[in-house]
Amino acid sequence: MKKRLFLYLMPVFVTTAAHAQQISGIVKDDTNNELTGAVASLLRAKDSAVIDQNILVDGKYNLNATGADSLLVRINNVGYQTAYSSKFYSGNEPVVLPAMILRKTDVQLKDVVVSVRKPMVETKPDKIVLNVEGTINATGTDALELLRKSPGVMIDKDDQLSVNGKNGVKIYIDGRPSPLSSQDLSNYLKSLSSSQIEAIEIITNPSSQYEAAGTAGVINIRLKKNKSAGFNGNVSTGVSVSCHTRVDDGLSINYRNEKMNLYGSYNGAYGNTGMDFNLYRNLNDTSLDQKNKLLFKNNSHNFKAGVDYTLNAKNSLGVMVNGSFATPTLENTNYTYILDETTGKTARTLDAANINKMKNDNVNTNVYYSYADGKGRSLNFTGDYGYYSLNQSQWQPNTFLDADGKNIVNTRNYQIESPTRIDIYSVKADYEQNTAIGHIGFGGKFGYVKTDNTFDQYNEHSGALALDRTASNFFQYAENVNAAYAKYAGEFKGFAVQGGLRAELTSIKGDLRKWENTPNHWVAVNQNFTKNYLDFFPSVSVTIAPKTANQFVLAYSRRIDRPVYKDLNPFEYRINEYGFHKGSTDLRPQYSNTVSLTYTYKFRLNSSLSYSHVDDVFGQVVDTAAGLKSFLSNRNLATQDITNLNLSYAFQYKAYSFFASANGYYSKYQASYGAGRDINIDTWAANFFMQNSYSFGKDWSAELSGFYTTPSIWQGSMKSASIWSADAGVQKKIMQGRTTVKVSVSDLFNSLKWSANSDFSGQKVWASGKQETRQVKLSFTYRFGNHQAKGPKQIQSGAEEESKRVQTSGLGN
Repeated sequence: MKKRLFLYLMPVFVTTAAHAQQISGIVKDDTNNELTGAVASLLRAKDSAVIDQNILVDGKYNLNATGADSLLVRINNVGYQTAYSSKFYSGNEPVVLPAMILRKTDVQLKDVVVSVRKPMVETKPDKIVLNVEGTINATGTDALELLRKSPGVMIDKDDQLSVNGKNGVKIYIDGRPSPLSSQDLSNYLKSLSSSQIEAIEIITNPSSQYEAAGTAGVINIRLKKNKSAGFNGNVSTGVSVSCHTRVDDGLSINYRNEKMNLYGSYNGAYGNTGMDFNLYRNLNDTSLDQKNKLLFKNNSHNFKAGVDYTLNAKNSLGVMVNGSFATPTLENTNYTYILDETTGKTARTLDAANINKMKNDNVNTNVYYSYADGKGRSLNFTGDYGYYSLNQSQWQPNTFLDADGKNIVNTRNYQIESPTRIDIYSVKADYEQNTAIGHIGFGGKFGYVKTDNTFDQYNEHSGALALDRTASNFFQYAENVNAAYAKYAGEFKGFAVQGGLRAELTSIKGDLRKWENTPNHWVAVNQNFTKNYLDFFPSVSVTIAPKTANQFVLAYSRRIDRPVYKDLNPFEYRINEYGFHKGSTDLRPQYSNTVSLTYTYKFRLNSSLSYSHVDDVFGQVVDTAAGLKSFLSNRNLATQDITNLNLSYAFQYKAYSFFASANGYYSKYQASYGAGRDINIDTWAANFFMQNSYSFGKDWSAELSGFYTTPSIWQGSMKSASIWSADAGVQKKIMQGRTTVKVSVSDLFNSLKWSANSDFSGQKVWASGKQETRQVKLSFTYRFGNHQAKGPKQIQSGAEEESKRVQTSGLGN
């Protein structure tokens, strides 16, 4: 109790990471019209170094300053004289600069190219940003593989994500939380091509304005949105070649004027990826040696369309629809050799090759309204509705052969039909304003998710299929989370404070419908459960020396991970003849309390030391209480304590840029289930990430990147071996910069393979796997249309713009 009380009182003394300061303003021409298409640059006053840039829309710009310094804003536009703001000193509160006037030049200018090159990786006080757009080695891959090669991110054998040694990562797409988990989330991320992604944000210690879900933090995948004025677009195609081939195609169009922005995009991915997976299990005097060759056949289509409309200088609204349609297939050639350990010989063999055909559809609709008066006061409303339709049809033959593998002993074949429907509703509002003592904000959100899941198994008898009622069920799950939050930011002499409190009321209801065989007939039996709980999630931060280039930030936050519907479903369903999955209605949320100390030196070197205590941590275990019949289940594995040290350094000199990060942690898991079924694992682990970029001139550039992860713990019970990989690529721009050609090789040394082992409940498990990770990739991108609102051509690349839609998305509340 004392330890828990200390963790709850910690917010009084410590904090979450400081956020970047926002600098905004408006620019007009000498006829008092708002300018669109000009470039706004935030400069450090002492050396004119560029800190941030974006493109003006309706005369407005929003720039971010990380850390305190003397700054000024520069405005460039073709055909106009360059304008500069007065110098000002950055702090923590938003800055609204006076309106700036650009006057036309007296001479006719030729076509000008304005180019902005963003670093591949940016380290900010509250997050790490991977700028995927424009990078070479991201070509021809998918979102899951991009995450696998991101700083501090690890992906285990079941495609479960962890950050800095902690599971419980919440995935967001364009600022909205994804309701998917486990294999459904993995399949979706595999369908998301890298050509659609602008950036990946890894936020390890979010503030109270974020949803509280995600004990390891939030990963936001930000999709591309055209920022150019006028009519423009691009078309792209790419191919990745290994043992199999994958093709990616894309088309994006955009029209933007002073009042309206219309945009749309389409991306398709087709092709196959192979994987070897081996699983060896030993229990008493029997061993199961399972060999798998998997082939994932991808066929996905993603789209996005919307309109943003500016009513006037203070009010705007918009609507957006995006989604995906995928029909992937997973083919598995599966042989399991059943060994008698007393003789050391094969007793029999199971041939369980199977085909799983999937049809996964997703459509999301977002509407928003935004008000900002330019003086620090803003009001945002957002409404979202989306659905996922996930259908799986798996044919599972099981043929038992004798010891020689020649004669059939027995067969058991069945078909599994598993349709799932997920509906998501949310409405939220956020308000912020400046006060005499600082900046305040508050807001609320209503969120509702409903899931219908059917699992029907049909057994084959004499060539006909019949429903196996004992192996079939219907599970309905509903989760309602209502939230409210308040936050404050203030700056004082020598230090700055940010703090907030978020309250979330959670109501869940589950309804399992299964069949039971009575003496006279089959009857449907319902098994229901409900849970309601109210939680408070404080976050506080103190920044020492906020107006210097050397800052200390002391931070605290409390977060939650709620169980997903599949892990709450108590029905026992079959994975194969010897493997089953079973959920539990007793599964509780896991809670984390995190304290961190961050030091930033001259905005380049960033170091962070943190400690996290996680109660009721989720973990996957294999239980063998029923002999050879093993159950995969997620349980609350008592506690996890993890201490983390992170170092990162960014360097840029002329045409060369470099980023490196090292993340080390100590983690300890402890759990006891009685009867000798205990988990007591501790480990030291580290993750290293490096990325280099060099521009050779004449529009040639190259990249070299890689990562290495030491042995670590997966899902609380498995010890994994080290993994590493390196990628390299080159890029050439042709046709006056309108066409980009990229060639890259992923996993240069074909080293990206994994292995892991566990010893629980008397069963020893060894697992290993290898995908087709070494691939040669080639891509072409052609940009067309006008790239400014008026006058000569203006080609801009990579200028960051946080649109109002992202500001009012799920990340904001």
